[in-house]
Amino acid sequence: MENETIFTEVFGSNPIMKVLDFLISFQLFDYPLTEIAKNSGVSYSSLQTFWDRLVRNKIVIKTRRVGKSDLYKLNTNNPAVKQLIKLDWNLVTGVEQEVMN
Repeated sequence: MENETIFTEVFGSNPIMKVLDFLISFQLFDYPLTEIAKNSGVSYSSLQTFWDRLVRNKIVIKTRRVGKSDLYKLNTNNPAVKQLIKLDWNLVTGVEQEVMN
């Protein structure tokens, strides 16, 4: 698949995984929903179907409002998110080690 990461290769490239993969990769930045959808390769309407669950479970947090847009980012203080980031890193470094051997 085009531009597939190890995270989406392992966990599938369904919309939620694509969004999580994008947010993990760019966890230092906040984005409006339209940019999250565009950059993760998910339609805006698909994003809207599960976004409230990510907010409700504190996977993502609203950081600020710019004009009429709310900006969000990955909640790196959430223990589950910390584990996802660690898992992503382990997948990446594990693949790198396999290639080197």
